[in-house]
Amino acid sequence: MSKDVLSVLVTIAVGMGLSFVAGCQTDLLGGASARRITADDYVDKMKAGWIGQMAGVGWGGPTEFDYKGQIIPKDEMPVWKPRLINQFNQDDIYVEMTFLRTLELYGMDVPIRQAGIDFANSGYNLWHANRNGRDNLRQGIAPPDSGHPEFNEHADDIDYQIEADYSGLIAPGLPNVAIELGEKFGRLMNYGDGLYGGQFVGGMYAEAFFEDDMEKIVRAGLKCIPKDCQYAECIRDVLTWYKQDSTDWQKTWQLIEDKYQDNPDYRRFSCDKGDFNIDAKINGAYIVMGLLYGEGDPDKTIVISTRCGQDSDCNPSNSGGVLFTTIGFKNLPDKFKSALNPEGKFSHTPYNFPTLVEVSKKLVRQAVTRAGGRVERNAEGQEVFVIPVRKPRPSKLEMCWEPGPAANSKFTEAEMAQIKVPEKRKR
Repeated sequence: MSKDVLSVLVTIAVGMGLSFVAGCQTDLLGGASARRITADDYVDKMKAGWIGQMAGVGWGGPTEFDYKGQIIPKDEMPVWKPRLINQFNQDDIYVEMTFLRTLELYGMDVPIRQAGIDFANSGYNLWHANRNGRDNLRQGIAPPDSGHPEFNEHADDIDYQIEADYSGLIAPGLPNVAIELGEKFGRLMNYGDGLYGGQFVGGMYAEAFFEDDMEKIVRAGLKCIPKDCQYAECIRDVLTWYKQDSTDWQKTWQLIEDKYQDNPDYRRFSCDKGDFNIDAKINGAYIVMGLLYGEGDPDKTIVISTRCGQDSDCNPSNSGGVLFTTIGFKNLPDKFKSALNPEGKFSHTPYNFPTLVEVSKKLVRQAVTRAGGRVERNAEGQEVFVIPVRKPRPSKLEMCWEPGPAANSKFTEAEMAQIKVPEKRKR
Protein backbone atom coordinates (compact mmCIF):
# COMPACT_ATOMS: atom_id res chain seq x y z
CA MET A 1 0.00 0.00 0.00
CA SER A 2 1.41 3.43 -0.94
CA LYS A 3 1.87 6.17 1.62
CA ASP A 4 -0.65 8.33 -0.27
CA VAL A 5 -3.35 5.62 -0.11
CA LEU A 6 -2.63 4.97 3.57
CA SER A 7 -2.87 8.70 4.28
CA VAL A 8 -6.27 8.85 2.60
CA LEU A 9 -7.54 5.83 4.55
CA VAL A 10 -6.39 7.31 7.87
CA THR A 11 -8.05 10.63 7.01
CA ILE A 12 -11.30 8.84 6.23
CA ALA A 13 -11.04 6.80 9.44
CA VAL A 14 -10.52 9.88 11.58
CA GLY A 15 -13.48 11.53 9.89
CA MET A 16 -15.59 8.51 10.80
CA GLY A 17 -14.52 8.68 14.45
CA LEU A 18 -12.01 5.84 14.20
CA SER A 19 -8.31 5.59 14.93
CA PHE A 20 -5.66 2.96 14.25
CA VAL A 21 -3.95 2.05 17.52
CA ALA A 22 -1.39 -0.72 17.98
CA GLY A 23 -2.43 -2.31 14.69
CA CYS A 24 -6.12 -2.62 15.51
CA GLN A 25 -9.15 -0.47 14.83
CA THR A 26 -10.41 1.41 17.87
CA ASP A 27 -13.28 3.88 18.22
CA LEU A 28 -12.72 7.45 19.20
CA LEU A 29 -14.95 8.68 22.00
CA GLY A 30 -14.73 12.33 22.93
CA GLY A 31 -11.26 12.52 21.41
CA ALA A 32 -10.03 9.50 23.38
CA SER A 33 -9.72 5.91 22.22
CA ALA A 34 -12.49 3.51 23.19
CA ARG A 35 -13.07 -0.21 23.38
CA ARG A 36 -16.16 -1.95 22.07
CA ILE A 37 -17.93 -5.06 23.30
CA THR A 38 -21.36 -6.28 22.25
CA ALA A 39 -23.94 -6.53 25.00
CA ASP A 40 -24.23 -10.26 24.26
CA ASP A 41 -20.49 -10.80 24.65
CA TYR A 42 -20.52 -8.77 27.86
CA VAL A 43 -23.27 -10.96 29.30
CA ASP A 44 -21.47 -14.14 28.23
CA LYS A 45 -18.27 -13.09 30.00
CA MET A 46 -20.02 -11.64 33.04
CA LYS A 47 -21.97 -14.89 33.57
CA ALA A 48 -18.72 -16.81 33.33
CA GLY A 49 -17.14 -14.54 35.93
CA TRP A 50 -19.86 -15.37 38.44
CA ILE A 51 -19.57 -19.08 37.61
CA GLY A 52 -15.80 -18.92 38.11
CA GLN A 53 -16.25 -17.56 41.61
CA MET A 54 -18.71 -20.31 42.44
CA ALA A 55 -16.44 -23.00 40.98
CA GLY A 56 -13.38 -21.76 42.86
CA VAL A 57 -15.03 -21.49 46.25
CA GLY A 58 -16.86 -24.78 45.78
CA TRP A 59 -13.74 -26.70 44.80
CA GLY A 60 -11.44 -25.19 47.41
CA GLY A 61 -14.03 -24.93 50.18
CA PRO A 62 -13.17 -28.15 52.09
CA THR A 63 -9.53 -27.00 52.47
CA GLU A 64 -10.10 -23.49 53.87
CA PHE A 65 -7.36 -22.67 56.42
CA ASP A 66 -6.55 -26.34 56.93
CA TYR A 67 -3.11 -25.68 55.46
CA LYS A 68 -1.35 -22.65 56.89
CA GLY A 69 2.22 -21.99 55.81
CA GLN A 70 2.31 -25.18 53.77
CA ILE A 71 1.35 -26.36 50.31
CA ILE A 72 -1.67 -28.65 50.15
CA PRO A 73 -0.45 -32.08 49.03
CA LYS A 74 -1.68 -33.05 45.58
CA ASP A 75 -3.51 -36.09 46.91
CA GLU A 76 -5.35 -33.92 49.46
CA MET A 77 -6.90 -31.73 46.75
CA PRO A 78 -10.67 -32.34 46.60
CA VAL A 79 -12.17 -33.87 43.46
CA TRP A 80 -14.40 -31.57 41.41
CA LYS A 81 -18.02 -32.64 41.07
CA PRO A 82 -20.47 -30.67 38.88
CA ARG A 83 -22.95 -30.22 41.76
CA LEU A 84 -20.31 -28.18 43.64
CA ILE A 85 -21.14 -25.22 41.40
CA ASN A 86 -24.24 -24.52 43.51
CA GLN A 87 -22.56 -22.30 46.09
CA PHE A 88 -25.42 -20.24 47.46
CA ASN A 89 -24.27 -20.07 51.08
CA GLN A 90 -20.72 -18.76 50.77
CA ASP A 91 -19.69 -15.36 52.13
CA ASP A 92 -17.26 -15.15 49.19
CA ILE A 93 -20.35 -14.75 47.01
CA TYR A 94 -23.30 -13.34 48.93
CA VAL A 95 -21.64 -10.40 50.69
CA GLU A 96 -20.90 -8.62 47.42
CA MET A 97 -24.55 -9.05 46.48
CA THR A 98 -25.44 -6.72 49.34
CA PHE A 99 -23.40 -4.11 47.47
CA LEU A 100 -25.12 -4.96 44.20
CA ARG A 101 -28.50 -4.55 45.87
CA THR A 102 -27.51 -1.13 47.19
CA LEU A 103 -26.42 -0.10 43.68
CA GLU A 104 -29.62 -1.53 42.20
CA LEU A 105 -31.80 0.46 44.60
CA TYR A 106 -29.89 3.75 44.72
CA GLY A 107 -27.72 3.85 41.60
CA MET A 108 -24.00 4.27 41.07
CA ASP A 109 -23.95 7.59 42.93
CA VAL A 110 -25.26 6.10 46.17
CA PRO A 111 -23.66 7.83 49.20
CA ILE A 112 -21.20 5.79 51.23
CA ARG A 113 -23.36 6.31 54.34
CA GLN A 114 -26.31 4.57 52.65
CA ALA A 115 -23.96 1.74 51.68
CA GLY A 116 -23.01 1.51 55.34
CA ILE A 117 -26.62 1.38 56.50
CA ASP A 118 -27.41 -1.42 54.07
CA PHE A 119 -24.35 -3.41 55.14
CA ALA A 120 -25.26 -2.87 58.81
CA ASN A 121 -28.68 -4.37 58.10
CA SER A 122 -27.28 -7.56 56.56
CA GLY A 123 -28.26 -10.73 58.38
CA TYR A 124 -25.55 -13.26 57.47
CA ASN A 125 -22.64 -14.37 59.62
CA LEU A 126 -19.38 -12.50 59.13
CA TRP A 127 -15.79 -12.70 60.35
CA HIS A 128 -12.68 -10.53 60.65
CA ALA A 129 -12.80 -7.11 58.91
CA ASN A 130 -16.35 -7.64 57.68
CA ARG A 131 -17.58 -8.51 61.17
CA ASN A 132 -15.64 -5.71 62.85
CA GLY A 133 -16.78 -3.17 60.25
CA ARG A 134 -20.43 -4.16 60.51
CA ASP A 135 -20.29 -4.08 64.31
CA ASN A 136 -18.86 -0.56 64.08
CA LEU A 137 -21.66 0.51 61.76
CA ARG A 138 -24.29 -0.91 64.09
CA GLN A 139 -22.72 0.99 66.97
CA GLY A 140 -22.98 4.27 65.06
CA ILE A 141 -19.44 4.53 63.67
CA ALA A 142 -20.17 5.62 60.11
CA PRO A 143 -17.95 4.93 57.10
CA PRO A 144 -15.16 5.45 56.33
CA ASP A 145 -14.28 5.13 60.04
CA SER A 146 -15.92 1.69 60.21
CA GLY A 147 -12.91 0.36 58.28
CA HIS A 148 -10.26 2.65 59.78
CA PRO A 149 -7.47 0.92 61.77
CA GLU A 150 -8.32 3.01 64.83
CA PHE A 151 -11.65 1.18 65.02
CA ASN A 152 -11.01 -2.00 63.03
CA GLU A 153 -8.11 -4.24 64.02
CA HIS A 154 -8.71 -6.37 60.92
CA ALA A 155 -8.42 -3.52 58.39
CA ASP A 156 -5.59 -5.23 56.44
CA ASP A 157 -7.43 -8.56 56.25
CA ILE A 158 -8.69 -10.18 53.07
CA ASP A 159 -12.37 -9.25 53.36
CA TYR A 160 -12.99 -6.68 50.61
CA GLN A 161 -10.66 -8.62 48.33
CA ILE A 162 -12.90 -11.69 48.45
CA GLU A 163 -16.03 -9.69 47.65
CA ALA A 164 -14.72 -7.15 45.10
CA ASP A 165 -15.43 -9.31 42.03
CA TYR A 166 -18.74 -7.49 41.44
CA SER A 167 -16.89 -4.18 40.96
CA GLY A 168 -15.14 -5.37 37.80
CA LEU A 169 -17.97 -7.56 36.54
CA ILE A 170 -20.18 -4.48 36.15
CA ALA A 171 -17.32 -2.31 34.85
CA PRO A 172 -15.85 -3.86 31.67
CA GLY A 173 -12.81 -1.86 30.63
CA LEU A 174 -13.56 0.71 33.36
CA PRO A 175 -10.86 0.39 36.04
CA ASN A 176 -11.75 3.71 37.61
CA VAL A 177 -15.25 2.42 38.33
CA ALA A 178 -13.73 -0.54 40.20
CA ILE A 179 -11.49 1.87 42.13
CA GLU A 180 -14.41 4.15 42.97
CA LEU A 181 -16.59 1.26 44.12
CA GLY A 182 -13.75 0.20 46.42
CA GLU A 183 -13.77 3.67 47.94
CA LYS A 184 -17.50 3.30 48.54
CA PHE A 185 -17.88 -0.31 49.68
CA GLY A 186 -14.33 -1.37 50.58
CA ARG A 187 -14.12 1.46 53.12
CA LEU A 188 -16.96 -0.12 55.09
CA MET A 189 -14.53 -2.68 56.51
CA ASN A 190 -11.00 -2.17 55.13
CA TYR A 191 -8.17 0.34 54.80
CA GLY A 192 -4.73 0.44 53.12
CA ASP A 193 -3.67 -2.90 51.64
CA GLY A 194 -6.98 -4.41 52.71
CA LEU A 195 -8.75 -1.91 50.44
CA TYR A 196 -6.17 -2.10 47.65
CA GLY A 197 -6.56 -5.89 47.38
CA GLY A 198 -10.19 -5.44 46.35
CA GLN A 199 -9.39 -2.64 43.92
CA PHE A 200 -6.67 -4.83 42.39
CA VAL A 201 -9.12 -7.70 41.92
CA GLY A 202 -11.77 -5.37 40.48
CA GLY A 203 -9.22 -3.95 38.06
CA MET A 204 -8.27 -7.42 36.84
CA TYR A 205 -11.91 -8.28 36.15
CA ALA A 206 -12.42 -5.02 34.26
CA GLU A 207 -9.50 -5.90 31.99
CA ALA A 208 -10.52 -9.55 31.59
CA PHE A 209 -13.39 -8.54 29.27
CA PHE A 210 -10.84 -7.43 26.67
CA GLU A 211 -7.65 -9.37 27.42
CA ASP A 212 -6.75 -13.01 27.98
CA ASP A 213 -3.02 -12.67 28.62
CA MET A 214 -2.83 -13.25 32.37
CA GLU A 215 0.34 -11.24 32.90
CA LYS A 216 -1.28 -8.24 31.19
CA ILE A 217 -4.41 -8.68 33.30
CA VAL A 218 -2.35 -8.76 36.51
CA ARG A 219 -0.45 -5.64 35.45
CA ALA A 220 -3.75 -3.92 34.67
CA GLY A 221 -4.88 -4.66 38.22
CA LEU A 222 -1.61 -3.25 39.57
CA LYS A 223 -2.29 0.06 37.85
CA CYS A 224 -5.41 0.41 40.02
CA ILE A 225 -3.52 0.63 43.35
CA PRO A 226 -0.75 2.86 44.73
CA LYS A 227 2.61 1.66 43.40
CA ASP A 228 4.33 2.20 46.76
CA CYS A 229 2.00 0.06 48.88
CA GLN A 230 3.16 -3.33 50.15
CA TYR A 231 0.36 -5.04 48.26
CA ALA A 232 1.72 -3.77 44.95
CA GLU A 233 5.23 -4.80 46.00
CA CYS A 234 3.97 -8.31 46.69
CA ILE A 235 2.30 -8.68 43.29
CA ARG A 236 5.35 -7.26 41.51
CA ASP A 237 7.48 -9.83 43.35
CA VAL A 238 5.26 -12.65 42.13
CA LEU A 239 5.53 -11.38 38.56
CA THR A 240 9.32 -11.20 38.87
CA TRP A 241 9.63 -14.67 40.37
CA TYR A 242 7.32 -16.05 37.70
CA LYS A 243 9.56 -14.59 35.01
CA GLN A 244 12.56 -16.19 36.66
CA ASP A 245 10.88 -19.61 36.67
CA SER A 246 7.57 -19.97 34.85
CA THR A 247 7.35 -23.74 35.36
CA ASP A 248 7.90 -24.35 39.09
CA TRP A 249 5.09 -22.64 41.00
CA GLN A 250 6.14 -24.29 44.25
CA LYS A 251 9.51 -22.54 44.08
CA THR A 252 7.74 -19.19 43.79
CA TRP A 253 5.39 -20.20 46.62
CA GLN A 254 8.43 -20.63 48.90
CA LEU A 255 9.75 -17.19 47.99
CA ILE A 256 6.35 -15.72 48.89
CA GLU A 257 6.39 -17.65 52.15
CA ASP A 258 9.85 -16.41 53.10
CA LYS A 259 9.00 -12.74 52.57
CA TYR A 260 5.28 -12.33 53.17
CA GLN A 261 4.67 -14.99 55.82
CA ASP A 262 7.92 -15.12 57.80
CA ASN A 263 9.17 -11.51 57.61
CA PRO A 264 7.45 -9.40 60.30
CA ASP A 265 7.96 -6.23 58.22
CA TYR A 266 5.22 -7.50 55.95
CA ARG A 267 2.85 -8.48 58.73
CA ARG A 268 2.82 -5.25 60.68
CA PHE A 269 -0.99 -5.15 60.84
CA SER A 270 -1.77 -8.86 60.60
CA CYS A 271 -4.51 -9.80 63.03
CA ASP A 272 -2.52 -12.96 63.81
CA LYS A 273 1.27 -13.21 63.75
CA GLY A 274 1.45 -17.02 63.62
CA ASP A 275 0.95 -19.54 60.82
CA PHE A 276 -2.62 -18.32 60.25
CA ASN A 277 -2.42 -15.50 57.70
CA ILE A 278 -5.56 -13.78 56.46
CA ASP A 279 -3.65 -10.67 55.39
CA ALA A 280 -4.74 -9.44 51.94
CA LYS A 281 -1.20 -9.40 50.50
CA ILE A 282 -0.19 -13.04 50.76
CA ASN A 283 -3.61 -14.28 49.72
CA GLY A 284 -3.54 -11.86 46.79
CA ALA A 285 -0.25 -13.46 45.79
CA TYR A 286 -1.98 -16.84 45.72
CA ILE A 287 -4.67 -15.48 43.40
CA VAL A 288 -1.95 -14.34 41.01
CA MET A 289 -0.11 -17.66 41.35
CA GLY A 290 -3.13 -19.46 39.94
CA LEU A 291 -3.57 -16.98 37.10
CA LEU A 292 0.08 -17.01 36.00
CA TYR A 293 1.00 -20.64 36.50
CA GLY A 294 -2.43 -21.92 35.51
CA GLU A 295 -1.68 -21.20 31.85
CA GLY A 296 -5.29 -20.35 31.07
CA ASP A 297 -6.52 -23.78 32.13
CA PRO A 298 -9.55 -23.63 34.49
CA ASP A 299 -8.62 -26.75 36.48
CA LYS A 300 -4.95 -25.87 36.83
CA THR A 301 -5.69 -22.27 37.81
CA ILE A 302 -8.13 -23.19 40.57
CA VAL A 303 -6.00 -26.07 41.84
CA ILE A 304 -2.82 -23.97 42.15
CA SER A 305 -4.60 -21.11 43.95
CA THR A 306 -6.14 -23.68 46.29
CA ARG A 307 -2.98 -25.66 46.96
CA CYS A 308 -1.14 -22.47 48.01
CA GLY A 309 -3.09 -22.80 51.26
CA GLN A 310 -4.30 -20.22 53.82
CA ASP A 311 -7.67 -18.83 52.59
CA SER A 312 -7.83 -21.60 50.02
CA ASP A 313 -11.44 -21.17 48.96
CA CYS A 314 -11.47 -17.39 48.62
CA ASN A 315 -8.31 -17.24 46.51
CA PRO A 316 -9.40 -19.76 43.85
CA SER A 317 -12.78 -18.03 43.79
CA ASN A 318 -11.03 -14.82 42.72
CA SER A 319 -8.64 -16.46 40.25
CA GLY A 320 -11.38 -18.67 38.85
CA GLY A 321 -13.66 -15.68 38.36
CA VAL A 322 -11.04 -13.63 36.52
CA LEU A 323 -10.00 -16.53 34.27
CA PHE A 324 -13.56 -17.62 33.50
CA THR A 325 -14.41 -14.03 32.51
CA THR A 326 -11.78 -14.23 29.77
CA ILE A 327 -13.21 -17.55 28.56
CA GLY A 328 -16.91 -16.71 28.46
CA PHE A 329 -19.87 -18.82 29.57
CA LYS A 330 -20.53 -20.54 26.25
CA ASN A 331 -16.91 -21.74 26.06
CA LEU A 332 -16.65 -23.06 29.62
CA PRO A 333 -16.21 -26.79 30.15
CA ASP A 334 -19.63 -28.32 30.66
CA LYS A 335 -18.66 -29.69 34.08
CA PHE A 336 -18.75 -26.15 35.48
CA LYS A 337 -22.29 -25.33 34.33
CA SER A 338 -24.23 -28.53 33.66
CA ALA A 339 -25.49 -28.91 37.25
CA LEU A 340 -26.19 -25.23 37.97
CA ASN A 341 -29.52 -24.79 39.75
CA PRO A 342 -31.04 -21.61 38.27
CA GLU A 343 -33.57 -21.43 41.09
CA GLY A 344 -31.03 -21.62 43.90
CA LYS A 345 -31.16 -18.42 45.93
CA PHE A 346 -28.02 -16.81 47.27
CA SER A 347 -28.22 -16.55 51.05
CA HIS A 348 -29.73 -13.35 52.46
CA THR A 349 -30.18 -11.85 48.97
CA PRO A 350 -33.11 -11.49 46.55
CA TYR A 351 -31.03 -13.11 43.79
CA ASN A 352 -30.83 -16.46 42.06
CA PHE A 353 -28.44 -16.87 39.12
CA PRO A 354 -30.79 -15.48 36.43
CA THR A 355 -31.72 -12.42 38.52
CA LEU A 356 -28.05 -11.90 39.42
CA VAL A 357 -27.32 -11.73 35.70
CA GLU A 358 -30.18 -9.28 35.16
CA VAL A 359 -29.04 -6.86 37.87
CA SER A 360 -25.51 -6.97 36.48
CA LYS A 361 -26.91 -6.14 33.02
CA LYS A 362 -28.76 -3.18 34.50
CA LEU A 363 -25.78 -1.81 36.40
CA VAL A 364 -23.27 -2.14 33.57
CA ARG A 365 -25.33 0.29 31.48
CA GLN A 366 -25.20 2.81 34.27
CA ALA A 367 -21.46 2.29 34.67
CA VAL A 368 -20.72 2.70 30.96
CA THR A 369 -22.80 5.83 30.39
CA ARG A 370 -21.76 7.41 33.68
CA ALA A 371 -18.10 6.96 32.67
CA GLY A 372 -18.69 8.82 29.41
CA GLY A 373 -19.36 5.79 27.22
CA ARG A 374 -22.43 4.98 25.18
CA VAL A 375 -24.66 2.14 24.00
CA GLU A 376 -25.24 1.89 20.25
CA ARG A 377 -26.17 -0.69 17.62
CA ASN A 378 -23.84 -2.19 15.06
CA ALA A 379 -24.61 -3.09 11.47
CA GLU A 380 -26.10 -6.41 12.60
CA GLY A 381 -28.47 -4.65 14.98
CA GLN A 382 -26.62 -5.82 18.10
CA GLU A 383 -26.25 -3.52 21.06
CA VAL A 384 -22.64 -2.48 21.61
CA PHE A 385 -21.03 -0.85 24.63
CA VAL A 386 -18.54 1.82 23.55
CA ILE A 387 -16.21 2.22 26.50
CA PRO A 388 -13.73 5.09 26.89
CA VAL A 389 -10.14 4.14 27.63
CA ARG A 390 -9.05 6.03 30.74
CA LYS A 391 -5.87 5.83 32.76
CA PRO A 392 -6.54 4.34 36.21
CA ARG A 393 -6.49 6.81 39.10
CA PRO A 394 -5.52 4.85 42.23
CA SER A 395 -6.62 5.81 45.72
CA LYS A 396 -4.14 7.67 47.91
CA LEU A 397 -1.39 5.74 49.65
CA GLU A 398 -2.31 4.69 53.19
CA MET A 399 -0.87 2.10 55.58
CA CYS A 400 -2.76 0.42 58.38
CA TRP A 401 0.25 0.55 60.72
CA GLU A 402 0.69 4.30 60.12
CA PRO A 403 -2.85 5.45 59.31
CA GLY A 404 -4.02 8.94 58.61
CA PRO A 405 -6.48 10.58 61.01
CA ALA A 406 -9.95 9.14 61.37
CA ALA A 407 -12.81 11.15 59.90
CA ASN A 408 -14.78 11.20 63.16
CA SER A 409 -17.81 10.05 61.18
CA LYS A 410 -20.90 9.13 63.18
CA PHE A 411 -24.37 8.18 62.06
CA THR A 412 -27.12 10.64 62.93
CA GLU A 413 -30.11 9.58 65.01
CA ALA A 414 -32.19 9.44 61.84
CA GLU A 415 -29.62 7.18 60.19
CA MET A 416 -29.39 4.93 63.23
CA ALA A 417 -33.17 4.56 63.12
CA GLN A 418 -32.75 2.91 59.70
CA ILE A 419 -30.47 0.21 61.12
CA LYS A 420 -32.46 -2.80 62.26
CA VAL A 421 -30.19 -5.45 63.76
CA PRO A 422 -31.60 -8.95 63.18
CA GLU A 423 -32.88 -10.46 66.41
CA LYS A 424 -30.37 -13.29 66.43
CA ARG A 425 -27.51 -10.77 66.42
CA LYS A 426 -28.77 -8.69 69.36
CA ARG A 427 -27.00 -9.00 72.70
